[in-house]
Amino acid sequence: MKAAAAVPFLLPRQPTGRRISPVGLQLYTVRSEMQKDFEGTLARVAAIGYREVEFAGYFGRSPLEVRTILKRHGLDGVSAHVGFGTLGDQWPAIVEAARSIGHRYLVVPSIDAATRAEPDSWPRIAERFNRAGAACKAAGIQFAYHNHQFEFDRAGTAKRPYDILLESTDPSLVSMQMDLGWITAAGQDPAAYFRLYPGRFSSVHVKDLKTLPPERPVLTDVGQGVIDWKRLLGQSWAAGIRHYFVEHDSPASPFESIETSFRYVDALRVNVAAAR
Repeated sequence: MKAAAAVPFLLPRQPTGRRISPVGLQLYTVRSEMQKDFEGTLARVAAIGYREVEFAGYFGRSPLEVRTILKRHGLDGVSAHVGFGTLGDQWPAIVEAARSIGHRYLVVPSIDAATRAEPDSWPRIAERFNRAGAACKAAGIQFAYHNHQFEFDRAGTAKRPYDILLESTDPSLVSMQMDLGWITAAGQDPAAYFRLYPGRFSSVHVKDLKTLPPERPVLTDVGQGVIDWKRLLGQSWAAGIRHYFVEHDSPASPFESIETSFRYVDALRVNVAAAR
């Protein structure tokens, strides 16, 4: 009787490429849950697998309370969003609170319409950012700005406001946090900015869309929309970005949303070779 031919044991094919790690969460996504149960929400965020978080308010907790809760649940409070209106007299106290918590970044998430409408607003906003960035740098924190869509509207300006900010701010004082969903909704290619301004982007918001321009933007969980994350995130690594914050501005079910998005990003493998 002939011996049976040896059949090689085939292991399941493993994904190749670089992982997006650690996966972070912008806590604005679960703001309603944070309001109801601050620590319980952070515990659930950690249980899903997130290791970095970016705050959008502390809901009455002191810096020491925030730092203690983060440590208890194994979370790194990398960053926080703070309003544009705080860049005046309130700024030193905000920077000190951020230093006490352990934030490495303070990010202005938007600029109000009235300020944007002022004559020559964008160069003056850039100057204000430089001053805020200098105060942050003295405390060992990086200042950054987060975009929406309006920064790419040329109406009333020779250049896009986003380009004015990039060209008029000191790279050592002001970084950019690119919201990959909103810049895509504005009809721009994030990768083009990565190539034009290497090193200017400290982090990204990983936000997906159901439709692309010229359709009206409709948000969805990451991996459930039309953005090519494999291409974008591969190129973002070459641009120097190391912090990736999942965000959905208005999910129907916040915890289901952040788990769906986490599972997608955590399983994603990107080929970074072509971006070098």
